[in-house]
Amino acid sequence: MAQKPKVDPHVGRLGYLQALVTEFQQTQSQDAKEQVLANLANFAYDPGNYQYLRQLQVLDLFLDSLSEENETLVEFAIGICTVMKGPRRVRKPGLETRGRGS
Repeated sequence: MAQKPKVDPHVGRLGYLQALVTEFQQTQSQDAKEQVLANLANFAYDPGNYQYLRQLQVLDLFLDSLSEENETLVEFAIGICTVMKGPRRVRKPGLETRGRGS
């Protein structure tokens, strides 16, 4: 199992997420990649993290994982790509609604 990234506790959530992304990109261990991607997936379920995840381009990380040979990484990526879409604005002439989809 992967160790927690070494992060200064004062860097906050963005710093922690950046450390996870960096670890995912630099590690050669498949187990570590699975653990890190699972951790990022957990953060993706909280809408309060969307701004950080978008800033760090985590959606691209998940999309890139779709082409991995490791089936576990692919499964994580499939499940999270839809969650990462997050809320978006839907514009129709004369009407603006906030919600998912459409």
